[in-house]
Amino acid sequence: MPIFRSFIATAILFICASQLSAQSAASSVNSSKSAGVVAASPSTERYLWTEEFSGSTNSAGQVMSLDSSVGYVFSPHFGVDGGMPIYFVRSSSTTSSGTTTNVSTNGVGDAYLQLRLAFSSPLLNYKTVLTGTAPTGDTSAGLSTGHATYDWTNHFDRSFGSWTPFVEIGIGNSIPSTFIFNRPYESFGHDAHFQAGASYDIVDWLSVSASGYEISPWGTQTIFSRVVGKGGPLAGLPVHGRVFNVSNQTTGGASTATDSGFSAGADFSPGEIVDFSADYSHSIHFQLDTFSFGIGINVSKLLRHARTGS
Repeated sequence: MPIFRSFIATAILFICASQLSAQSAASSVNSSKSAGVVAASPSTERYLWTEEFSGSTNSAGQVMSLDSSVGYVFSPHFGVDGGMPIYFVRSSSTTSSGTTTNVSTNGVGDAYLQLRLAFSSPLLNYKTVLTGTAPTGDTSAGLSTGHATYDWTNHFDRSFGSWTPFVEIGIGNSIPSTFIFNRPYESFGHDAHFQAGASYDIVDWLSVSASGYEISPWGTQTIFSRVVGKGGPLAGLPVHGRVFNVSNQTTGGASTATDSGFSAGADFSPGEIVDFSADYSHSIHFQLDTFSFGIGINVSKLLRHARTGS
């Protein structure tokens, strides 16, 4: 596919460029779209508590989440964290009988545990996250797959002045629910996901980025819709493969969960405690335009500042 070929070409250029002399990049503490990990540098932070509120809106509906996580940093290279998101979903749909219904769902998602590693060098920065989930959410509301899931994502980046190209490669048995945007569905089935792009630091507290992505599943896939209730199939057939728009649950082949597209966004960090993001993404496969936002708060650092008065 074109996106996959672009990914391979970008990866080759990235690896070749990493042999040039340039300064080392600092690792991101967290990111909803990438393999965020503890910084690969000396840190006085041990206990971590973060709160992130994010949302995405498109023609399928609005999916928002409040993600509370706590963790511990064992060393500059290794840390663990865990949490449980709360979802807020709003959409409207028309059944095959012509009845229009509004779907409004609030509920907890799957509890998760993450193991994080980070290593920084003048040639290449590497971050990896292994995520495991337990089925604590409601499958009929699309908040869980009803199964334990895993995902292993690897992130490589390298800075050249203000530019930081990056490549991500992940594999799992469920598409990460916040990969690129807050997805209007959960999936269960084996997949590999890729992302390649670059970010640019305009100033210390403002950066922009752009990337292309691809999700390549294989085997049987089950889609649990967040925007269609349990009232049966809706009117019409899936448009552009959007089975999550017409059925509460769909089981099919690999094409059921295939996706590819691109995204662009900006990240605004006025300090060490609060982070804001805004993004636009276009799914080529689903022909779906999505606008997303995110607000992250480092509560543990906020409490330390309040305690020390600094």
